[in-house]
Amino acid sequence: MRQLPKKGNMNERIDTVLHKFRSRMTSYPPGMCPLTLYRSLLHISMNQSCGKCIPCRDGLHEVDRLLKSIINGEAAPDTLSELEKKCLMIEETSDCAVGASGARLILDSLKDFSDEYESHIKNKRCIENTVQTIPCITLCPAHVDVPGYIAHIKEGHPEDAVKVIRDRNPFPTACAYICEHPCENKCRRSLIDAPINIRGLKKYAVDNVSADSVPTPRRNVSTGKKVAIIGGGPGGLTAAYFLALMGHKADIYEEHEKLGGMLRYGIPEYRLPKEMLDRDIKAILSSGDIEVFTDTKIGRDIPFSKLNSEYDAVYIGIGAQLGNRMPMENHDAEGVIPAADFLQKVARGESTDLSGKKVVIIGGGNVAMDAARTVVRLHAETVHVFTRKRDDYTALESELESAMQEGVRFRTLLSFLHIETNNETGTVQAVWLQPEIVNTYDDFGFVTTEHSSNYPYRFKCDLLILGVGQRSDSEAFSKEGVPVERGRILASEACRVDGMEGVFSGGDCVTGPSTAIRAIAAGQVAAINIDEYLGYHHKIALETDIPPAYPNPCIPTGRAEIEEKDPFERRTNFDFVELPMTYEEAMRESGRCLRCDHYGCGSMEGGRGDK
Repeated sequence: MRQLPKKGNMNERIDTVLHKFRSRMTSYPPGMCPLTLYRSLLHISMNQSCGKCIPCRDGLHEVDRLLKSIINGEAAPDTLSELEKKCLMIEETSDCAVGASGARLILDSLKDFSDEYESHIKNKRCIENTVQTIPCITLCPAHVDVPGYIAHIKEGHPEDAVKVIRDRNPFPTACAYICEHPCENKCRRSLIDAPINIRGLKKYAVDNVSADSVPTPRRNVSTGKKVAIIGGGPGGLTAAYFLALMGHKADIYEEHEKLGGMLRYGIPEYRLPKEMLDRDIKAILSSGDIEVFTDTKIGRDIPFSKLNSEYDAVYIGIGAQLGNRMPMENHDAEGVIPAADFLQKVARGESTDLSGKKVVIIGGGNVAMDAARTVVRLHAETVHVFTRKRDDYTALESELESAMQEGVRFRTLLSFLHIETNNETGTVQAVWLQPEIVNTYDDFGFVTTEHSSNYPYRFKCDLLILGVGQRSDSEAFSKEGVPVERGRILASEACRVDGMEGVFSGGDCVTGPSTAIRAIAAGQVAAINIDEYLGYHHKIALETDIPPAYPNPCIPTGRAEIEEKDPFERRTNFDFVELPMTYEEAMRESGRCLRCDHYGCGSMEGGRGDK
C-alpha cells in the first residue's frame, strides 16, 4: 500500500537543520586554515555517500586520511602527488556527483592553495601562522573597533561611539550613510539568528550627535614636516587627518570646487545629504595643520615634480572619477554618457528634466544603480537596466531592491551590440541587444553565457548611460615618471609607489574602482607609513574607554532593519530616503552584539584582527 509522506518526516526535519546550518558557512570566521575548511567540506561528501561505488565509499576516506596528515604536519613530500592521483581517480570513476564533486573540491584546493599545502609539508604549519580573529574588525578595511562603538551606543553614549569610529575612520557620518558594511558579512551573531545591523547602529550614533561637535583627539606637537596630499576625496582627507594629528602639516590639492571626491560628486543626495558629509569634513579640517587648495589640478596648474621637490612626502589619492566608454562606434554620440560622468553632472546642478525620455543603463554595479535611481527622480518615462547575466548585478541587494520599488526595470541575458544614432542629428535613438543563453561556470564560480540563436533586437532610447566602470586621470603623473600600468598607479600594499622615494599612493587610483571605506583604509595606512618614513612612530590616543562586556544569553532575536520612505514618495525628489532607527530599535540591536572583542579569540594575542 502506498502512502503520502507524513508532515514533519525525517527529510523535512533534516532540511530544517540544513537551513540553520547555512549560517555556519556564511559566518565562517576569518583567520582559519583553508585546509581545515576543505576537510570539513570533504566530510560532507563522505557523509552523503550511499556506499554503492568503491571510489566514493572508500576513496574519499583515503583522501581524508592524506589531508589529515598534511594538516597535522605529518605528510611526506610525495603526499601531494598521491593525493592528486587519488582525487583524479575518484573524479573519473565515481558513479555519481557525490564522489566526483568531493574529489574535485580537493583538486581545486591543490590549485588555489598550493602555497598553503607547501607550508604544511615543509614548515609543519599554516603559511601565515593563522589565528582566528574578530570577524567585524578584520573585515572592516579600516579595522574599526566595531564591538567597542556598539557598546558605547548600548550605554547611551553616541559621542563616545563617534570617537571610537574616528580612531580608525574620520568619516563616521558618510560611512554610516553609504558604507557597503563588509563588517557584517561574517558576523558571529549569524550563528544564532542574523548579523548585527552595524551600519544602522553607526547611523543611529551620528543621527544623535553631530560628528563635527565631537572633538577630535589632541594633536601631537608640530614636527615641521610637510606632506602634499593630491586629491581631496575620502582617501586623501583620511591621510591628511591622521598626518595632522601626528603633528605634520598636510596640504590638500583638490581639482574640484569642494572637498569630498566621489562622496560629494558621485553619491546622490538621496543617499548622502551633502550637509552630513560636510560635518565629517569640518571635523577633519579642525584636527590640525591642514591647508586646502581647491580648483587646483596637479599636472595642469602645478607640476607634480614641483610638489615632489618642495614637500617631505607626497600622497596621491586621485580616485577613479572618469567614466569608461565602450570601444564601439557612436560611443561618444550625443545622449551617450558614462554613469560616473552623469552623476557628477547632476551633483554640480547641471541635470535636466528627463520627462518623456526613455533611458537605458548598461551595467549592474552600485554606480549604475545610483544612476538609475537618479534618472527616476529626473522624471524619465522609462528606465531599463540591461546586463549579460545575473552575476553582473554586483550592487548591494538593498540598492537593487530599492531601484525595483522605484520603477526601474531589469533585464538579463542580453549582451550589448552597438549604438544606433539619428542620421540627421547624431543623437542616440536605440541600442541593439543580443539574446544570450547560460553556459558553463568559470573558475570563480560565475556562470558564463553564449549567444542565443534568437536574432538581435532594437530597443529605443533617448539617453544611454554606461555603467561599465571608471578610471583614474593618471596621464599627467605618468608623464612625470610616476609608474602607471593600464591607468593605475603602481604602489605596494604599504602604499609606497614603486621606485619613487617619499611618494605614496592608494585607493581607486591604485586598485581600480572600489568603495569609500577601502579608500579610507588606504589613506590610514599611507599616513602611518608616511609618518614612519619621516622618522617617527606617533601614536594617536583614543580619548574614551570601551565599556565592559557582559555575557550575552544568545536568545534568537530579529534584526532591526533600516526602513525607507514609501517608493512612490521618495522617487519624486532627492530628499534622503532612509528613516531613522528608534531608540528602542537601537538598544535592542546593540544588545544583540556578542562582544567578540572580549569573549573568544578577541581576548587572545593577535585575535583582534586590527593590524
